[in-house]
Amino acid sequence: QVQLVESGGGLVQAGASLRLSCAASGRTFGSYAMGWFRQAPGKEREFVATINRSGASTYYADFVKGRFSISRDSENTVYLQMNSLKPEDTAIYYCAASASTLLIRDSRPTYWGQGTQVTVSS
Repeated sequence: QVQLVESGGGLVQAGASLRLSCAASGRTFGSYAMGWFRQAPGKEREFVATINRSGASTYYADFVKGRFSISRDSENTVYLQMNSLKPEDTAIYYCAASASTLLIRDSRPTYWGQGTQVTVSS
């Protein structure tokens, strides 16, 4: 069992940056690929980024390439650095964990966090 707790969301202006964090419980953090999803009001939840267990491989949705960066530390935290934020990035951002990045990219992670709100004003 893995519990995920996101933090770092907030209200920012367009063009600003935010860094989201996701702290995972348990001793097996290194056994999981990690990822981020988001859900905007009235829309379905969508994949944002994923990172493999070692941190050596990452994959991004096209709409965030060049602006967002996913990383992880060796202990229990995964990050999402978001730069050049746009109003259309406004959403609840969810952390996720799974056995592989393929499952995350297919929107089939095993564990989900509760989400953190990101609001970007124009």
